[in-house]
Amino acid sequence: MGLYNAVETIVSNMYEEFQKSYELKCECEQCKEDILALVLNRIPPKYTSSDKGQLFIKSLYLNPQLQSDVMSELMRAALIVEHNQNHASDKVKQH
Repeated sequence: MGLYNAVETIVSNMYEEFQKSYELKCECEQCKEDILALVLNRIPPKYTSSDKGQLFIKSLYLNPQLQSDVMSELMRAALIVEHNQNHASDKVKQH
């Protein structure tokens, strides 16, 4: 399995939920990756080298407070990316 940061999967999954309730100005891949990078730089990584460890780490994120912390970081990151988009303007979602 090698080393694996289980928080990446957790944040990616929570991003999908976040998108359903927050209307992003742009939904391009670059903006998504920028949001995820900002969040992952603020949430401590949780590395594991086994499937058992991966399941344990994911179970920690069933805690409502931790989920709330990740959602808060997603909101913060989305606002930063929204005001500092890092892509060509033709990729911006039209309203």
